[in-house]
Amino acid sequence: MTGRVCRGCGGTDIELDAARGDAVCTGCGSVLEDNIIVSEVQFVESSGGGSAAVGQFVSLDGAGKTPTLGGGFHVNLGKESRAQTLQNGRRHIHHLGNQLQLNQHCLDTAFNFFKMAVSKHLTRGRRMAHVTAACLYLVCRTEGTPHMLLDLSDLPVCVLCPDRNLWCVG
Repeated sequence: MTGRVCRGCGGTDIELDAARGDAVCTGCGSVLEDNIIVSEVQFVESSGGGSAAVGQFVSLDGAGKTPTLGGGFHVNLGKESRAQTLQNGRRHIHHLGNQLQLNQHCLDTAFNFFKMAVSKHLTRGRRMAHVTAACLYLVCRTEGTPHMLLDLSDLPVCVLCPDRNLWCVG
């Protein structure tokens, strides 16, 4: 995408993804635009010969709401898998970032790195705690905070053991 300059790092390599509806600087991970709405309608052909519209549901009663299938039976039933992954990632980043006493800018930047990792499918097959810790470590290095990799490895991490007991190690 030409003509755009990142406010964070001054880079011009901006990735525009109409399917996700955002514009992200590939240099620093800053989200320049979010929730971009496009007016054209696109269709894709399914393997059975049918067609389906490509897009995202936009609710009339509020931004960011996802359609659900009933009231309160399954809380996340109507959410997309990607939306759940992003929500869990944000929660993990805030939890670990608060333990490291990072400011909100650092937490937002770490979440932007996490969103980029999700969009590039770098989170598949990896533990959420490891991916979010890596995103926070990236921010610590780029922002010059006094944290080391050892600080992130010393944080307690809760794991689910095979016998379904929750253990916190660290």
